[in-house]
Amino acid sequence: MSAPEIVRKLRDAGYRAYYVGGCVRDMLLGRAVSDIDIATSATPVDVIALFPGSNAVGAHFGVVIVERVEVATFRTDASYRDGRHPDGVRFETDLAKDASRRDFTINGLFYDPASSEVLDFVGGRADLEAGLVRAIGDPVLRFTEDRLRLLRAIRFAARLDFQIETATWNALREMAPGIHAVAAERIRGELTRMLTEGHARRAFELLLSSGLLRELLPEVAAFQGVEQPPEFHPEGDVWNHVMLMLEMLQSPSPTLAWGALLHDVGKPSTFARLDRIRFNGHVERGVEMAAEICRRLKFSHADRAQIQALVANHMRFGDAARMKESTMKRFLRLDAFEEHLELHRLDCLASHRLLDNHRLVKDRMTAAAPEEIRPPRLLTGDDLIAAGWTPGPEFSRILDQVEDAQLEGRVVSKEEALALASTIRTRSSA
Repeated sequence: MSAPEIVRKLRDAGYRAYYVGGCVRDMLLGRAVSDIDIATSATPVDVIALFPGSNAVGAHFGVVIVERVEVATFRTDASYRDGRHPDGVRFETDLAKDASRRDFTINGLFYDPASSEVLDFVGGRADLEAGLVRAIGDPVLRFTEDRLRLLRAIRFAARLDFQIETATWNALREMAPGIHAVAAERIRGELTRMLTEGHARRAFELLLSSGLLRELLPEVAAFQGVEQPPEFHPEGDVWNHVMLMLEMLQSPSPTLAWGALLHDVGKPSTFARLDRIRFNGHVERGVEMAAEICRRLKFSHADRAQIQALVANHMRFGDAARMKESTMKRFLRLDAFEEHLELHRLDCLASHRLLDNHRLVKDRMTAAAPEEIRPPRLLTGDDLIAAGWTPGPEFSRILDQVEDAQLEGRVVSKEEALALASTIRTRSSA
């Protein structure tokens, strides 16, 4: 059932119902509308009775999911002692009271799909025209109710290319230390949206100037003023380098976006001015720091592994022209290698702009068949045991060397692989 059909059914049953929030905002801005939310005078009990099988996931807050559409009862909220959820709600019949408890004026608009009328009780249309993100009512109160709104204000300002209204901005900066009241998962979600929805550079510049970046990602805020060798980085310090990369992100996956943000996270703590500016060990340090950030923000194991891999491997492209065949093939078979390739491209374009290694590796990736990069092993541990070998720590090292020879075409059969393994063992024992 579509959103217009849900509205029609609610109205046919005698209830008021309107589109509300971001969908109305985006509609008025001429932007694509993905999800439609509905506000109604019907209580959750009424909605569930009218739409059997609907999901009462948030019914105690007045929210019911009908065919993937969020249907919320007009309400006002009690106090928010936890900085996240209201302690209670009161269902309302007055649409203006429902609008007054929402976060920003541009999200407090209602739309009648039958008449195409926009209902505006909070000045949202004027702020849309002026390009302003403004809290509804007292901004301190709005941010106190839900501290995640501190991040949402910045995300909307960046994505829509709006300014944050002065009183809202002042309250946001004052209350930035309170962001720690928000669950790590919710913070991660907002930061990921900033990185992937477009205008990531502006979002992070606003995070920095608001004080939120130093609260949430002090490791990234530390990029400011960290010089880089001008012969490789004419763009300037680490902050400017990373901001240029964020500016070039085009609908990235979350892991690629976070990889771009964190690929040089180890530089500030490894900066040294020797024969020239150097960052010895910054990759290894960066992997450790990225792992800590991912743990802090409660990334999934899979996402954490990929982000760490992007940080760990981003400098390897510099050796591409000198890589052995086996090394290149092992490189190409990294999980989601297209993300490594794109990270390197962005890294180059945000610095020296030399794409020779990018082209070389991309050509190899394009030309290589999957079975060439990851062929079935000619020799396994079971084969060595069958040949009378006693399992031990040398197995892994020998098998890796045999696989290198296979990837380079120096052995092409199990017999040749076993003979090579014996030679390696003999040589190691000599």
